[in-house]
Amino acid sequence: MYPSEIVNPMKAELTDHGFEELLSASAVDTSLAKTGTTLVMINSVCGCSAGSARPGVLMAVANSDKRPTQLTTTFAGFDMEAVQKVREHLLPYPPSSPAIALFKDGKLVHMIERHQIEGRPARIIAGNLIAAFEEFC
Repeated sequence: MYPSEIVNPMKAELTDHGFEELLSASAVDTSLAKTGTTLVMINSVCGCSAGSARPGVLMAVANSDKRPTQLTTTFAGFDMEAVQKVREHLLPYPPSSPAIALFKDGKLVHMIERHQIEGRPARIIAGNLIAAFEEFC
């Protein structure tokens, strides 16, 4: 597990912009059971999370006319129980961090895996998410 001194500033990048932390399996299930759309960002300490995933998610939320009903996040290697539960909801996708998922009425409708984040600028991630928001939100 990563030390909180490393993780907390990375968590704050999202929570300071309205993302709710999912810290337990029950919080994940409760969040995904709600009607509407839920964006889940599996945060990570890796460079592609800092350089592309977090900035891309924030850019999408700030620049889209349509937004998910709920913005949520959990941290791989730190929020172990919650991440494991999110990954159950992401099947058949393999574990990936960072990862960005959009659920509608509890069903996965859009997924961005790590291999789709690595090496791509934040604006590409944002464009991908904005298109998903337009379609599903």
